[in-house]
Amino acid sequence: MTNKCTKYEALFTFADEKTFQEHLATCKDCQAEDAKMNAVSELIKEVRPHYLKHKKDMAKLKIACAVFAMCLSATTLGVINFNTDISDTIKYGTTLTAEDLGFPVDAYGFVMVE
Repeated sequence: MTNKCTKYEALFTFADEKTFQEHLATCKDCQAEDAKMNAVSELIKEVRPHYLKHKKDMAKLKIACAVFAMCLSATTLGVINFNTDISDTIKYGTTLTAEDLGFPVDAYGFVMVE
């Protein structure tokens, strides 16, 4: 029964390139491990552009949603602030008249000027 070499990770991480390549040339277990690592590395390189594109698309979608929300809220607030009837209805439950505001009015609801 042969023992499997477990030096690959330590040599890959901590050893210099020359020592790692010398061990790799003589050890079959480490050669197999290196082949697996290279295959995974190639898969990661292949997927990377798709991942980055998806990440950019999500960022664009978030920006578009934020701009839409800002435009919608600005429009809504603008309409409410410029239309006093809507503003009064939201605040007081009814539309305020000149009489409610304390101005002297005639029978038709017009402000009286003396």
